[in-house]
Amino acid sequence: MSAAAGPARGRSSGRVTLQHVAEAAGVSSITVSRALRGERAVAPALVERVREAAARLGYVPDPAARALASARGSHVAVLIPLLSNTLFVDLVEAVQRTLRPAGYQTLIGVTHYDPREEEQLLREQLGHRPAGLLVTGFERSEETRQLIAASGVPCVHLMELTRAPGVHCVGFSQEAAGQAVAGHLLARGARRIAFGGAQLDARVLQRAEGYRRALRAAGCWDPALEWLHPEPSSVALGGRMFERIMASPQPPEAIFFCHDDLAQGALLAALRLGIRVPDEVAVAGFNDLPASDQMAPPLTTLRTPRGEIGTAAAAMLLALMRGEAVEQPQVELPFELVVRGSG
Repeated sequence: MSAAAGPARGRSSGRVTLQHVAEAAGVSSITVSRALRGERAVAPALVERVREAAARLGYVPDPAARALASARGSHVAVLIPLLSNTLFVDLVEAVQRTLRPAGYQTLIGVTHYDPREEEQLLREQLGHRPAGLLVTGFERSEETRQLIAASGVPCVHLMELTRAPGVHCVGFSQEAAGQAVAGHLLARGARRIAFGGAQLDARVLQRAEGYRRALRAAGCWDPALEWLHPEPSSVALGGRMFERIMASPQPPEAIFFCHDDLAQGALLAALRLGIRVPDEVAVAGFNDLPASDQMAPPLTTLRTPRGEIGTAAAAMLLALMRGEAVEQPQVELPFELVVRGSG
């Protein structure tokens, strides 16, 4: 065979195999596999040689073959509550930016905050032999917890923290963040501060507890000022909540909404109703979503480190998948209070 003809293809499939790349690069198949996975044990010069050979031959890895050979695939299962929420879109994008250069793809499952749906998704994804798992928070069914533990697949939890031994997680204190927002409204002189919550997942309830802690410490907590709705958070719901809150016999001086979309809806409702923000009522949100800085007035909110969480969690998972020691299994990242014109 001439050099121009290239190596013989697999007899049945006609595709370039790992062995072809190994022969072209003058290394073993194991070295090719390790180099393309981005393992640090392979010298940079060898990695470059392998990648050049793979590109020249048009080699495309076979995920199914890799999974059969290693008992694990080349993808990471990522379970998040929603894709319609920018919060989780930012997180997933950060995860993908970290995993893709290392040779891993993401298989995203959307749980819709439903423990049964999460359990079913996890069963399905474990059937595809993922190399790792990224799951949101700690609120899930006991069956799902047992599935994760029994799978033996490296797992990192996102957005929340725990001190439990053997658990890997990256997040921030939702309770401390809620306390920071309420503390800011207290510092600007408000005493009647309402809390508007929707969805009522574990993270929202932790923010609510932070709000209570701040108001109790100031001696002005009133449970009648908590407005909690189980339906999904939205701009429309925020507008309706604002109207009801402000129609009460003693309207609050400030409102802390658990999500920015609720707060955005409240600001739009205030414009319709002619209620001046922050003169008549201050409004604060949570997450610093797009458009919050474009509201009238711009929304005071808490900026969450969701991109940083995605990057750090993916890096931690990469170390676990490579069998490397993780010195800090529980990583707490800082949040930032962003004070704007609404309060």
